[in-house]
Amino acid sequence: MDHFQAMAIFVTVVETGGFASAARKLDIPPSVVSRVVTELEEHLSVRLTDAGSGYFEDCRRILGEIETAELSATGTHSSPRGVLSITAPVMFGRLHVTPIVLDYLRRYPEADANCWFVDRVVNLVDEGTDVAVRIAQLPDSSLQAINVGRVRRVLCASSPGYLAKHGTPRHPDDLAEHVIIASTGSSTPPEWRLHDGERQIPVRAHPRFTTTTTNDSAISAALADFGIARLLSYQVAQYVNEGSLVVVLPEFELPAIPIHLVHREGRHVTQKVRAFLDLAIATLRADASLSWSD
Repeated sequence: MDHFQAMAIFVTVVETGGFASAARKLDIPPSVVSRVVTELEEHLSVRLTDAGSGYFEDCRRILGEIETAELSATGTHSSPRGVLSITAPVMFGRLHVTPIVLDYLRRYPEADANCWFVDRVVNLVDEGTDVAVRIAQLPDSSLQAINVGRVRRVLCASSPGYLAKHGTPRHPDDLAEHVIIASTGSSTPPEWRLHDGERQIPVRAHPRFTTTTTNDSAISAALADFGIARLLSYQVAQYVNEGSLVVVLPEFELPAIPIHLVHREGRHVTQKVRAFLDLAIATLRADASLSWSD
């Protein structure tokens, strides 16, 4: 048994989610994938499903080091190749990650990308993902996190449309007299909370329009002069800059939320991931809509 080949097949099985999908990606018969994994389990005297994520991470790291060494030896270290998998929230992925990925692919023709834009936290290890965008305070973990910006949860409404007709709220208590647009997506808590100094102010206004999809429909409702919406600042930066939407009650906002690029490879990061991180860090940190000031 070729141990490196067996490790590569095993890693592909984990990353793609099964024997059949790994066989398709590697262009080999499923029976070969099954046989190699079985032989690997017999060699290790353990079922790989019982070995946990540690063995998978070790295999992935070793294969990455081999790839880096080979690229360096052949003089192609600066040309990433292979499939890069990225996850991000839906709207952030559309507005900010997709342009970076397209730039990356144009620069490196031997690389491919698999983008998974979902409004939930994707487990990088269990779901075989290389890089994730996290818009949140991060818990301690073994993952590597790089801060690239920050955003706020802002209240906004159209002007001169909605605000001209209903007036501009001056205090969170005034929201009880306004039409509320609510989103139940992962980026917005079910109960609005603002703050006044050290004191948090819960807002119990009853929403007249609630959307459970991405925040696009909440933005559309605000632009249609329907009411006041609470959204992440990057999601409405274009409309605020154009004057279509106006931020209200900014002095009562909660502290800014950090944006991180998260990956799992540490100092042994592969060339395809390193190249993407370098490009994404430079691009996102230069974006004014992601450096919302206090």
